[in-house]
Amino acid sequence: MVYYDLATETPSQETKMRYNDIVQTIHAKKSLGQNFLKSKSALTAMIKAGEIIAGDTVLEIGPGKGALTEKLLETGAKIIAVEKDDRLIEFLEEKFAEEMQDGAFRLVHADILEMDVKILGLKNHTYKLIANIPYYITGLIFRKFLEGDTQPEKLVMMVQKEIADRIIARDGKESLLSLSVKVYGEPQKIMKVEKENFSPAPKVDSAILLVDNISKDFFKEISERRFFEVIKAGFAHKRKVLIANLKNITKKDLKNIFAELKISEKARAEDIKLEDWKNLVSEMESQ
Repeated sequence: MVYYDLATETPSQETKMRYNDIVQTIHAKKSLGQNFLKSKSALTAMIKAGEIIAGDTVLEIGPGKGALTEKLLETGAKIIAVEKDDRLIEFLEEKFAEEMQDGAFRLVHADILEMDVKILGLKNHTYKLIANIPYYITGLIFRKFLEGDTQPEKLVMMVQKEIADRIIARDGKESLLSLSVKVYGEPQKIMKVEKENFSPAPKVDSAILLVDNISKDFFKEISERRFFEVIKAGFAHKRKVLIANLKNITKKDLKNIFAELKISEKARAEDIKLEDWKNLVSEMESQ
C-alpha cells in the first residue's frame, strides 16, 4: 500500500500540459471494470445527493481521471481518494498537487476491498462515501461499508440501473439484496444515467443510488447474524413458499408464528417487508 499525501510544489503550466497529454493515453482497463463518467449533470447530482459541504470528510473510491474529485474539491470538503489502478496514481498526484499540498486532498494507492478503512483515520459515521465503482464489486462495497463497524454517514454510488431498481424494490418485490441494504439505511434512486454518459459506454444504463441515515439501529433487539441466516434461508428456493424454506432452521411452530404475525402461509420471501422479517426473526428466537 502506497500513500501519496503531499505534493512538493504547485504544478507548472508545463506539468499541466504533460498530465493533459497523459490523460489522453489512459484508456479504461477492462480487467478493472472501468467506465469513466463524463456527464457533468450526473457528477453534480452525486454531490447534491450526498449533501457535500465545506468541512465534510469524503471517501472517494476509484477517482479515475478525477472528474468527480474536481467537483468534490469545489465544495470545500476534505477528500480521501483510494485508487487501485497503478497508471492513474502519478496523473492524479500531478493533477491535484496543489490540493494535496494544502491538505484538501489525500491520495491512497490501494485496493479498497483489501484495506481496513480505519487506517485512513475514518471513524463510524464521521464521513460520506461517494463512488463511481466497477459494477462487479458493488455488492462487496455494500457489504464492507454497511455491515462493517466503520459505516459512512451517507453512501452515494453509481450502480447498474437494474441493481438500483432491485434495491428500492421498484416492483414491490423484496430481494436478498434490497433487504441487506434496507436494514442499514434508507435507499433512494436519485437519477438514471444512460450508458452514453460513460467512456467507454457500458452495455447497460446506470443510476445514482443514495443510502441515507446509515446505522445498525435495526439490530438493537435482534441478532444481526441470525437475521441474515433467516433471510438467506428464506430466499434459498424462490419457488417455494417462505414457511417451507424456514422449517429446517427453527424448531418453533412456524404456522402459529405466521398466524400471529398475520403472514400468509402462501407468502414467498419476496412478499415479506422488512419490518415483518424483523418480527419473524424475533418470534423465532423468543423463548
